[in-house]
Amino acid sequence: MPIVPVAPRPLNPAERVVLEYILVRDVTGSSELRSQIGQAEVVGTWAPGSVSTDLRVPEPVQRTSLATGLVPVDAHVLDEQGQYIGELLVWVEDGALAGLEYVWITDEMPTALPPVERIRLTPRP
Repeated sequence: MPIVPVAPRPLNPAERVVLEYILVRDVTGSSELRSQIGQAEVVGTWAPGSVSTDLRVPEPVQRTSLATGLVPVDAHVLDEQGQYIGELLVWVEDGALAGLEYVWITDEMPTALPPVERIRLTPRP
């Protein structure tokens, strides 16, 4: 699916809270990635109406040793009954925040990021 470019904008409050929540785990690179949140910009969405975004962190940036790939945290999204309905993935490229992806298993694409109360974090093995 092609990325929908957007004029670079700061993270909205929901994006900021979710990233801060996921990156609170003490895993490889989390400290450096947390320091990037204030500079991070949204530069694209993954589809019209999608809450999954491409991110860019302008220079200067304190890069993490986690060069490229996923932040090693499982961030499972649960519904009001505590059932698994998806997960959030934080992507890194060249040591900087590169994306926030909401993967869902429901019939409808989510139109908003979940509140942190519905996100369960565990370190990825």
